[in-house]
Amino acid sequence: MSTNLPIPPKTTSIPARNATNDNLFAAVDIGTNSFKLLIVRADPSTGRFLAVDRFKERVLLGLDTTTTTTTSATISTASLLRATTALRNFQKLLQSRRVPSSHSRFVATSAVREASNQSQFLQSIDETLGLKVDVLSGLEEARLIYQGILQFHPVHDRTVLTIDIGGGSTEFVIGKEGNILFSISLALGHVTLAQKFPQVTEMREHIKFIIRASGLKEKVKLYDIDNVIGSSGTILGILRRRFSMAMQVHVECIFEENKRDWSFTADELKGLVEMLSKEERSGGKVRKQSFFKKSLKFVVAGAVLLEEIFEELKLEEMEVSGYALGEGVIAEKLGEAFDNYDPRANARWRSIVRLGTRFNNKQRMKSAALCFSVAKEMFDGLKNRHELGNGSDGFVVSVEDKDLEFLEAACLLQKIGLCVGKKGYHKQSYHIIMNGDHLHGYNDTEVKLIALLVRHHRKKLPEYDDVVPDELTEEMRGKFRILCAILRVSAAVEKLQLANIDNVEFSHTCEGYKLVLEAGNLPFPGNELPSVEDFEAELGAELEHFRMVFLERLSIAVTSSTSA
Repeated sequence: MSTNLPIPPKTTSIPARNATNDNLFAAVDIGTNSFKLLIVRADPSTGRFLAVDRFKERVLLGLDTTTTTTTSATISTASLLRATTALRNFQKLLQSRRVPSSHSRFVATSAVREASNQSQFLQSIDETLGLKVDVLSGLEEARLIYQGILQFHPVHDRTVLTIDIGGGSTEFVIGKEGNILFSISLALGHVTLAQKFPQVTEMREHIKFIIRASGLKEKVKLYDIDNVIGSSGTILGILRRRFSMAMQVHVECIFEENKRDWSFTADELKGLVEMLSKEERSGGKVRKQSFFKKSLKFVVAGAVLLEEIFEELKLEEMEVSGYALGEGVIAEKLGEAFDNYDPRANARWRSIVRLGTRFNNKQRMKSAALCFSVAKEMFDGLKNRHELGNGSDGFVVSVEDKDLEFLEAACLLQKIGLCVGKKGYHKQSYHIIMNGDHLHGYNDTEVKLIALLVRHHRKKLPEYDDVVPDELTEEMRGKFRILCAILRVSAAVEKLQLANIDNVEFSHTCEGYKLVLEAGNLPFPGNELPSVEDFEAELGAELEHFRMVFLERLSIAVTSSTSA
């Protein structure tokens, strides 16, 4: 059973020692401040990916560089040792998780790019660890950051200005439909600025000079920008600080607050810079630890840099991406590995997961994962049988792979209305989906279909002629009928709270369809498994609804994976 869920299913099998996991991909970002390892699990049928491991090593590669000329610096021996240790740790992690070597890429950015001893650094890493590192040009780094942002934000069709602040440089990209319209890399990074300019006033003057000399402002004016999106740890840190300054916990505020939870305004940024500068002058809460004092200086430098960028480019608000360079490297790897890779699929899915995790706690997300496990097996079984010409007349229309995406969305979002209360929560879930502009990359009809599935996953059975509005086409009405029948059974099974479902099988016999749930650690009274009759008594309405739609009977059974 392949679930492709935000919560990976439990597995009981152990791969062979030398086997590789062909669905795992990895990217290593060798930055000026930190080295980052990202490992993702990809769905080969869609190209969507989910981060399964993230690791970060604070190497500070550019911290103790020694200047050799007026324009370049040398990576010190101490920095090389820290880099080698971090990369050796990453290498061991990749090997322990059996990531194929062809599915990983190591990339270096500003600190290595600008180093006078770049070749010696790369040679040492190769000889010591056997690793090949690609040194990205500023333009290539900017392009990959843009590709990473497209995996997080559904802005493929919009003209977007992306800004990524690193330790040694800041990348600016204007892109649309996956193409780069303009890009530039400026030698402005939060680590180098903090080192060179102890005084904020001098730092600001230097930033202004570099931006104005680059002609960036004039270039940006040539384009009609739809969205401004920031990425990297510096900008994510600013977003977190914004949350801590203006946290809203009241129920009546939750909808308004969540409309812009991944953004901040120029005024919010200004207030944050003032707060950080004051904290730095007072020594901060971690005054006794010199390392963290340095870290605070970096944070202040990054915030000041971003504030000057806002001022020079006359920006009013910035959205924030949780993805950046690492995800861009992953996306490029997936494009090489999968023929039918859809670069937009991940951004659509991310908007579903973001909405689900925003209103659901961890337990409800696990329940949603179980619901989709059941729904996917039923969907695949019914679809395959219909395509082979053996399906019943219940399929008034054909379903496609994208319809499974709608079903998955409904599974993940069915309980978000519980944030208001248990009574009628399915109706509240419907209103959140329809009124919040939360789902991105879907057209109005597709959003309506997802919302209707959520609205009718429980309680009163849908009367299709009444509940499906005229704005849906006849084809979409047919899809709703099929997907709703599947979802209602899946949601009803999940509601029974069966423990530790290890496998789901959906098949067809001469007696009709059969859904078998294989579970371990069964906490049933007397350790007895529920019978087919037990399910029919508990889920009678949903099973009858399934029979009405697909014109065949469905029976459900549970088996124990621990029994002889």
